[in-house]
Amino acid sequence: MTVYHFVGIKGTGMSPLAQILHDMKFKVQGSDIEKELFTQKALEERNIPIYSFSKDNISAGLTVIAGNAFSDTHEEIKAAQEQGVPVYRYHHFLGEFVSRFTSIAVTGAHGKTSTTGLLAHVIQGAEPTSYLIGDGSGKGVENSKYFVFEACEYRRHFLSYHPDYAIMTNIDFDHPDYYRDIDDVFEAFQQMALQVKKGIIACGDDEYLQQIQAKVPVVYYGLSDHNDFQARNIEKHTTGTKFDVFVRNTFYGTFEIPAFGTHSLLNSLAVIAMCHYENVDISIIQDRLKTFKGVKRRFNEKVMNGQVLIDDYAHHPTEIKATIEAARQKYPNREIVAVFQPHTFTRTQSFLDEFADSLKLADRVYLCDIFGSAREKAGNLSINDLKERIEQSALIEEENTSVLKQHKAGVLVFMGAGDIQKYQRAYEQLLLESESAS
Repeated sequence: MTVYHFVGIKGTGMSPLAQILHDMKFKVQGSDIEKELFTQKALEERNIPIYSFSKDNISAGLTVIAGNAFSDTHEEIKAAQEQGVPVYRYHHFLGEFVSRFTSIAVTGAHGKTSTTGLLAHVIQGAEPTSYLIGDGSGKGVENSKYFVFEACEYRRHFLSYHPDYAIMTNIDFDHPDYYRDIDDVFEAFQQMALQVKKGIIACGDDEYLQQIQAKVPVVYYGLSDHNDFQARNIEKHTTGTKFDVFVRNTFYGTFEIPAFGTHSLLNSLAVIAMCHYENVDISIIQDRLKTFKGVKRRFNEKVMNGQVLIDDYAHHPTEIKATIEAARQKYPNREIVAVFQPHTFTRTQSFLDEFADSLKLADRVYLCDIFGSAREKAGNLSINDLKERIEQSALIEEENTSVLKQHKAGVLVFMGAGDIQKYQRAYEQLLLESESAS
């Protein structure tokens, strides 16, 4: 029996894929760096062996799945090639694997992870569903009808997929280390659209998605009148959002979600449109939408010392805006404090003014040092270049987070795609120590 060996098993796509194969009764193991990552917990719960990187991990009888973070010169990948052990890149393997199911790819510059998680949660109420979410969550069901998975546009990896359906949430310029400009991004999504086999569910409020050409039906969702699926009579509350859905101007149903911000409403609309297209019963959609708990690192909240601490992956100006808007909806009468760590020098440089504009929506801003990527050089850019553009901002360090205590009933939103969580952990530790001291 084949044993699948994952090189970089703790990756946010690799870990869920390993979980899926394990759940489907395949034999799975993997290797990675020693550092503890949040993606390994689910692997450990399944008793999937995780080794340190070594060429000795490779032997005959394995099939190697290699994470995209590792080049062909990596010792394990090289050893596999020398021994004639089959090596698949993550996205190539996934592209072949999903063809066994009715596959639904979820893609877009923003909202992929949340929408993938929500769709998986809702549609498995109707049919057996396997899913792969980019927050490290995966589940394999042997007799699945559906396979719901996150499809990332970075380095055009999603062009390895030919899904039955694709949900496209938006097209925006991100990954400036790879894409030239917004037209280059659009061209990648356009190519992806031509690979979809049955239908595309796209946000019609996005000016770029309105221009997508496809060989299959494109169903549009959004808030404006021209959409096939339109949300109307929207009520935003501190407990969530309620809205009516009209399908081509005919009332379909009323839905409630325990989520905040326009972006959450649009993600839900995408899921409703997809499920309607696949004839999922409306009562299942309504019930499942109400019970969705969210995905990891997306508006995850805890309360300490009267403050609300929110952990969020927002690392692009559009996402920061959406996260602050959601916090304002849920906590309209409280001070919103942004603690932000920019992710990569190239992105920070490309969006300096946009980052400043989106962060200004908070009442107070604290900035952490830029989290650089191993693939890039800092140049002359520093966090001060962003600080200068935001009047109500100050710098913060992991060793000194006590300044956050002054925001007594504040909502502290920790945002970033690097290691921003260490700042939150340091602050939580500080609160616990002051509690025990008093």
